[in-house]
Amino acid sequence: MDIWRILFDVVVLLGAGAVLGGVFERFRQSAIVGYLLAGVLLGPNALNVVAESDEVLAVSELGVALLLFVIGLEFSWKRLRGMGRVVLGGGVLQIVVTGMVASGVASAVGFGARASVAVGAICALSSTACVLRVLTARGEVGTVRGERTLGILLVQDMAVLPLVLVVSVLAEGGSAQEVSWGVLRTAGIGLVLVAALYLIFNHLVPRLLETRPVHGNRELPLLIAVVSGLGSGVASHAVGVSPALGAFVAGLLLAESPVAVQVRADISSLKTLLLTLFFTAMGMLSDPGWIADHALLVGSTVLLVVVGKAAILWAGLRLFGARQRVAVATAVCLGQLGEFSFVLAAIARGRLLSETTFMLIVSVTVITMILTPYLVGFAPLLAARFIRHVPPKRRDPDEQQQGVPGIVIGFGPAGRATSERLAESGCHVVVVDENPGAAQDAHKLGYGSVTGDGRYPEVLEHAGLTVATVVVVTVPTLDTALQIVRLVRLQAPEARVLVRARFHTWLGRLREAGAHVVVDEEQEVGRLIAEAYEEFLAPAEGASATTA
Repeated sequence: MDIWRILFDVVVLLGAGAVLGGVFERFRQSAIVGYLLAGVLLGPNALNVVAESDEVLAVSELGVALLLFVIGLEFSWKRLRGMGRVVLGGGVLQIVVTGMVASGVASAVGFGARASVAVGAICALSSTACVLRVLTARGEVGTVRGERTLGILLVQDMAVLPLVLVVSVLAEGGSAQEVSWGVLRTAGIGLVLVAALYLIFNHLVPRLLETRPVHGNRELPLLIAVVSGLGSGVASHAVGVSPALGAFVAGLLLAESPVAVQVRADISSLKTLLLTLFFTAMGMLSDPGWIADHALLVGSTVLLVVVGKAAILWAGLRLFGARQRVAVATAVCLGQLGEFSFVLAAIARGRLLSETTFMLIVSVTVITMILTPYLVGFAPLLAARFIRHVPPKRRDPDEQQQGVPGIVIGFGPAGRATSERLAESGCHVVVVDENPGAAQDAHKLGYGSVTGDGRYPEVLEHAGLTVATVVVVTVPTLDTALQIVRLVRLQAPEARVLVRARFHTWLGRLREAGAHVVVDEEQEVGRLIAEAYEEFLAPAEGASATTA
């Protein structure tokens, strides 16, 4: 393996992805489309700038694991259990029915029994990386539609291992007993892995992150976050479990820790990097020339996959009691083939599937991934057609996010006093502080609390920045305050920003950064001293007047 060649490929793919992603963002389209097209153009079937995709794809798959790790950090066991039978039942039914229908269609057009089963397994899965990337960018993971979509994707991820085993055994000519034994063995290993991750992420990692040496050094929490996210995926792969699923479980276990928000913020940049690489590597697998030569076949298959999968999932969700609006929106979001479809197709290639069928599956997968941002954006509009009789004010309460009127960043003496006054005025206060102890104190006093560094957008988004009416910055450091003010003005331009300035010389820079109100500590101290002096003199002056 030539490590420098792989590094060159990675740099070229990321550079092209950045350019094309920026172009699509400029025209208000999803950057994912640009990433996929960058891979298509640079891959071995087009310009051939990057000839080999296997090594790059292997590295980039860690991006999917990190995505699931971060999503897990946003959830909790209680929230996951709350998804209930709608997600579990609808997800399982979708996998089974989609697999059966796809197998039936394949058999009808001349595929053998084993090949038909493989096609059914390939069509049953959707793209976790693509859908969650779009939902996260749109800020919709926390909506009912987002939670239903995530839940079904997790059910599909749990089905990856059995499907891989089934396709592998079919390709090798194994028996039903061998398939059953493989599934049971993998399930046992998975349970052992979950137990190990529970001990690590519920006891070891939170205590390690809250220790004074780690807390006092910004590099150490970042390293621990990276090791947690990547390590859980690597450990899962090592024991034969899906890296994405193992990473999600690890994030879910760490979600109850007060440091979960900061871990998510620390790891977000690496997640974005690897996910971008993943999408470009996916694009490399397609062949534009082959697609052009078989345009009618590819186009009709894409239409059949998108409409068929959406219809099956909609019916399944409705059967298990999902509301019409959520069922339609969720179904449309998941109308594509997924990254694990590539894995199953690669296993079946040459033994169960012909080269033409393999190229068709690859082409359909890439095209449906390109369509995913538009499907996710179109889903709410389509769902609205089914509920025209429901006035906008009577929406499902679960779909309405509760606003957070006030955020206080820093919970020292100034932050405490500010929080108290805001609360007295009827404002719901959320405190952001990177010191776990300070955040816990805020929680004990009845305020909302987030443990994390206010310079990270993910931390402030978790605190409710997008709906905040006022943000108070009480941190004592100028550079930190400037970064936070600029971030707040960029992410929440409607929010009022009040900032503490320790020295008079800071006023101009904080106002230039966008602060609406800057409280000058030196001026305030001078004013208070003068008032105290006047109060001190008042009794003496009164006594002199009485004597006279």
